[in-house]
Amino acid sequence: MMLICGELAAAEQAYQVSAEHGGDPQPGLARLWAGRGDTQAAVAAVERCLRVRTVPAQRNRLLPQANDVFLMAGDTERAGALAAELEPLAQQPGCESALAAAAHAYACLELARGDAPAVLLYARKAIQGWDRVGCPYRAARSRLVPGCALRQLGDQGSAHAELQAAADTFRRLGALPEAREAQNQLPVPLPGRYPVGLTEREVQVLQLVAAGRSNRDIAAQLYLSEKTVARHLSNIFAKLDVGSRTAAAAWTFAHHLA
Repeated sequence: MMLICGELAAAEQAYQVSAEHGGDPQPGLARLWAGRGDTQAAVAAVERCLRVRTVPAQRNRLLPQANDVFLMAGDTERAGALAAELEPLAQQPGCESALAAAAHAYACLELARGDAPAVLLYARKAIQGWDRVGCPYRAARSRLVPGCALRQLGDQGSAHAELQAAADTFRRLGALPEAREAQNQLPVPLPGRYPVGLTEREVQVLQLVAAGRSNRDIAAQLYLSEKTVARHLSNIFAKLDVGSRTAAAAWTFAHHLA
């Protein structure tokens, strides 16, 4: 709950206490590390867990979070392999949440691959699954994925509805970091009227740069590869006629886009 509410220091301390009493804080701690940008440590931790946890019940609990870590690290190939492993495990009786997790994993994977129609198919299954097991936080997380896909398809109205619903759920649950994430992804009014010919995606990247996010963080939040983020930044710098992230951030604030 502390992790969901953005209380990262308190969550990390709780994981440490768990470890001191003989518990294994992974993969929860790895998910925290990945969210903080330390994907190398997070990947190493989940790789270790994947090697030693071989019982199906253990894998069902481990694979969804491990999949999240690999996606945040930009390793879509490894994430795809875990999603493929999770799907048959989730077919066992009483594994409704695992089915939803598998659908969410595939939705995220297809978003990283750029297949928006497939994203919508899997995301709907995930949202419905989470609703059936009474997990509004996970359902809201899954709503972020079709929100991004619908924007790619040019359906700004539907994208706004999905992202706003996710943001409202997060706020109601006290998950303020995720609420801000959803709010930041909402389509900006009057698209196409940004200064110097910036595209909507470039504005999203620029806003995250102004918030101090690294390329890796931006890639994880917008479900892009780091290479794509770097290309967007190159185009942004050229349009703004600036040579640094600091200058780009200053421009963003000066033009009231942050």
